[in-house]
Amino acid sequence: MSGKEFEIVREFEVGSSQQEVWDAFTTGTGGWLWPMEYEPREGGAGPFGGVVTVWDPPRRLAVRSDDPDALPPRQSLNRLVHEIEPRDGGRRCWVRYAHSGTFTADWANQYEAAARHTDFHLHTLREYLTYFAGRPASFIALEAPAASATPDGFAKLARELGLPVDAWEGARVRLSAAGAELDAVVDFRTPHFIGLRTDDALHRFFGRNHFGGPVGVTLHDFAPQADAKGTEIAWHDWLTRLYA
Repeated sequence: MSGKEFEIVREFEVGSSQQEVWDAFTTGTGGWLWPMEYEPREGGAGPFGGVVTVWDPPRRLAVRSDDPDALPPRQSLNRLVHEIEPRDGGRRCWVRYAHSGTFTADWANQYEAAARHTDFHLHTLREYLTYFAGRPASFIALEAPAASATPDGFAKLARELGLPVDAWEGARVRLSAAGAELDAVVDFRTPHFIGLRTDDALHRFFGRNHFGGPVGVTLHDFAPQADAKGTEIAWHDWLTRLYA
């Protein structure tokens, strides 16, 4: 299958140990991305029908997938490389995250979407490491109705949340959504994404309408008695009513 290659590389420092970062990339992905499993050996099974090409804990992890049936649409190859380097006597780490592969169509839009999502996901990783490292998470992912895939679809969600237009990163807000009151800190906000952090959860909102898809919502809930099913139903109903 023909296509055009892409590469997205990000490097950053975190105030976490090498082992904490390794665990976040391997066994704790449900706390900041989505649940994924790696067979812990070179040649083992990886996400999206992939194969682990490097397993060197807690320093380097790489995985490759070239199964179009397991990959997202319009992609024929996906590679991820994670490198973790200790700093400051092991109290901090330098992280290099490289995502590359091949898009088979709509290259410019796919690349922009992947790059922007990478920045949001890696920010969420840093929030997880700072506030929730090692805590098990209940993960919920929802896609809004197709009616959300309009130019103002994401702005409509922000208005329904009651998020003030001047509430940027660091602002503390009180919101009402999906039958719950949220006392939260805005930890990320752009025209494409919103991140809200409460004492026991990370709420992520995705303006995928900007890339031709419906709005998305994910929740990483670290509360010991989290009601994942009930929360999922509440958010599903909220999104359905919003975009009816």
